[in-house]
Amino acid sequence: MENEIQGVLVGLGDFWVSIRNFATTLILPSRLTQVAAALVCFALAWLTQRWIGHRYDAWMRGLEGRPKWQLRWLLVVKRRLTLSFFAAYLWLAASGFAYAYAFPSRRYLLVLLATIATAWLLIRIAAQVVRNRFLRRLVIWGLSAYAALYYLGFLDEATKALDDLAVNFGSFHLSVLTILKASVVTGILFTLARLVSSTASGRIRKNDDISPSMQVLAVKFLQISLYGAAFFIGLKAVGFDLTGLAVLSGAIGVGLGFGLQKVVSNLVSGVIILLDKSIKPGDVISLGETFGWIEALGARYVSVVTRDGKEYLIPNEDLITGQVVNWSHSNDFVRLDIFFGTAYDDDPHKVRQLAIDAAKSVDRVLISRPPVCHVIGFGDSSVDYILRFWISDPTGGLTNIRGNVFLALWDTFRENGVSIPFPQREVKMLEGSKLEMTEPDQG
Repeated sequence: MENEIQGVLVGLGDFWVSIRNFATTLILPSRLTQVAAALVCFALAWLTQRWIGHRYDAWMRGLEGRPKWQLRWLLVVKRRLTLSFFAAYLWLAASGFAYAYAFPSRRYLLVLLATIATAWLLIRIAAQVVRNRFLRRLVIWGLSAYAALYYLGFLDEATKALDDLAVNFGSFHLSVLTILKASVVTGILFTLARLVSSTASGRIRKNDDISPSMQVLAVKFLQISLYGAAFFIGLKAVGFDLTGLAVLSGAIGVGLGFGLQKVVSNLVSGVIILLDKSIKPGDVISLGETFGWIEALGARYVSVVTRDGKEYLIPNEDLITGQVVNWSHSNDFVRLDIFFGTAYDDDPHKVRQLAIDAAKSVDRVLISRPPVCHVIGFGDSSVDYILRFWISDPTGGLTNIRGNVFLALWDTFRENGVSIPFPQREVKMLEGSKLEMTEPDQG
């Protein structure tokens, strides 16, 4: 333990000595002039950003109809204006010093600062492809520190100092340097995995030869494979031993299998749904009191949007074990039934034909599968009928099409003198009976 602490102190000491030696060179007269010039460049960059910033904001607000990605990159440039102007002014100052002085040492510090500032600017712009905020900041700060140490010549000493700050478990060596490398490399690999996944997913979704359910399964499998590979490759690239991780993950998996049975069941059910193609995005389903269409298939649940705009997140297991009505499983044809009755004085043959003609007059009712009307019984006060018709767009709603057909029946029956009976009651006074009126109780 004492040897490890002594090694850490030696590494930190070497790093501190390198910084101190570099700092002592800044008090030389030629370096002080360059330091002053760098400070002037920074002040000019800040003032320029303040002067241009308001005009830049006003110009961006005037941009209408531009794609969001263009506006996002313009905002990224706006946030980097100070650093951009600082790097530009440093290069101008270095060029001026090169023209005024023949010795490279007279402009060495300015060129060094300009190089570092330019590297930082490029790193901050390139890091915008990392969507995750935490990973993006980690990549920015990690690469910025690496660039600064590299150009200042402190990289070897800093690497040794960070590697000495470690915890050893037998042959396993976990240092601060390893953690930083793993974080940066994994962040970069995750970004590449996301770019490849989004590009491949777009192409898969545009392929009409692949069914919607298989598209979702292919995209999910691709994402899991790419992100999993990025994670393990990132760990392996910085020297992590994955053997112990495999044993640990196996033990954790056994524990999770008992504690997260429902979650695992939903995950497996989701895979089964995608493989057997029983449900796919866009299908219209009924599950209990829920009626709507599939908006998205998730790893744990299915998103169902109803006609009133409510979004139900139904666990995948319920779709496997419960009774689900898929109105558009094999095709989009749906048959609907409505019931009505007419008076006994109306001719049933005429009523049937009028009902069929009324149904045909509604827009969404299919003519290729003509409506039919049948007598189903003789009721107490009416002849009872059933009218059956087909539609091919259940996503357009079922209640509204039934209502439109009822309205068409009403209009047709009114025009042709067909009456729709309703229960009527008659009250008769028996001979010798009296009707007494009582005042209501005022209390």
